[in-house]
Amino acid sequence: MRKILAFLAGAALLAGGCASYDGRTLVPGKSTAAEVQATMGTPAEKQPRGSDAIWWYPRGPLGFHSYAVRIGADGVLRDIEQRLTVENVRRLVPGQTTRAEARELFGPPFIVSALPRLQREVWEYQLLDVVFRWKLWLQFSNDGVLREVLQMRHPDEDPPGGSDKD
Repeated sequence: MRKILAFLAGAALLAGGCASYDGRTLVPGKSTAAEVQATMGTPAEKQPRGSDAIWWYPRGPLGFHSYAVRIGADGVLRDIEQRLTVENVRRLVPGQTTRAEARELFGPPFIVSALPRLQREVWEYQLLDVVFRWKLWLQFSNDGVLREVLQMRHPDEDPPGGSDKD
């Protein structure tokens, strides 16, 4: 009986952790900034947006979500939006999109690396569509403009040499 109770208590704790992953228990227009922080943790980054602020909650490096939480000047939650989406990838325009615009779309990158010979900075993200997991790399030149978008299926989707699951 004790093992069952211990298991149920552990499962309840895990379920509580899952609920705070995306802030689903928070109510726009009612929940306060303190409640957001108690539920989702300390934001990775805070960006001012006029009188509001965007709090970023990237769920990585293994996560596939980046939540933009908008907090009003009154300290009340306005909305929560998952930004690592295929729709947002389609908004990227090589040669036009800037670092600031990409960061506004996706939030802080999970990994930043450099390609010195190409004089490029690379931001890495992961995302989900309806079927597959994807790796996404954004390459920026020194002037802060997006030069290339590379997207491929996540390496865990298909093992090298093809799938042996058939």
